[in-house]
Amino acid sequence: MKVFVVLVLALASASAGLLPNVAPVHPRDRVSSASIAGRITNGKDAVADQFPYQVGLSFSSSAGSWWCGGSIIANDWVLTAAHCTDGAASVTISYGATVRTSPKFTQTVSSSNFIQHESYLALTIRNDISLIKTSSVAFSSSVNKIALPAISNSYSTYEGKTAVASGWGLTSDSATAVARNLQYVDLTVIPNSVCQQTFGSLIVTSRVLCVATPNKSSTCQGDSGGPLALDGVLIGATSFGSADGCESGAPAAFTRITYFRDWIKNKAGI
Repeated sequence: MKVFVVLVLALASASAGLLPNVAPVHPRDRVSSASIAGRITNGKDAVADQFPYQVGLSFSSSAGSWWCGGSIIANDWVLTAAHCTDGAASVTISYGATVRTSPKFTQTVSSSNFIQHESYLALTIRNDISLIKTSSVAFSSSVNKIALPAISNSYSTYEGKTAVASGWGLTSDSATAVARNLQYVDLTVIPNSVCQQTFGSLIVTSRVLCVATPNKSSTCQGDSGGPLALDGVLIGATSFGSADGCESGAPAAFTRITYFRDWIKNKAGI
């Protein structure tokens, strides 16, 4: 009996670091709830052509529709999150927009042109990345690609670096609709060990990159799949945050692009 008790205690202790202290949730799946103060998440309005690589993604399925973000990585490829493409029948891609409803042009793409990571696992938010094959688009000051990290034997962790996230997601926990104007916010990358204190090591693996969210500045519902950029290079795609809300102060998490650099090359040839 003593051996059994010790084993149970050891398992409980081990799982304490594995399992989340705060439930993770994809921004796409977040349910808005009332916020007493109704504060915005401290993003800023983007100006025209500031983020030419940003696209808006309006997904449709027999069960409904949802909004995500994405990044142009080539004339004919868009990168987003697997939890955005999952279950969708098609997507309408909005290019070159600052005002969400006024893109330069759109494309509608069927799910047959989605390359969702073959090992995407929603339960543990594993391999949360997808590619969308599009018709070739002409680049301009409003529509252009973002660079990917150069393929290497080793990559920066980006810890302590300040990167920029952008999207049309909710501007507060009390908001009920995605933003009209493209928003952006500067966020500092934190060590995965710090992020694991909130979400656990089962969720926060080497596939994930996390940022701090001081002053209630964070990604939110509608930002899913959108870019996190550092010095003109795509380092993350919005993946998940705290179920307690966008303004909770918990870290925000992104798919770590360097982890999937070889996968992107193999699937898209980039």
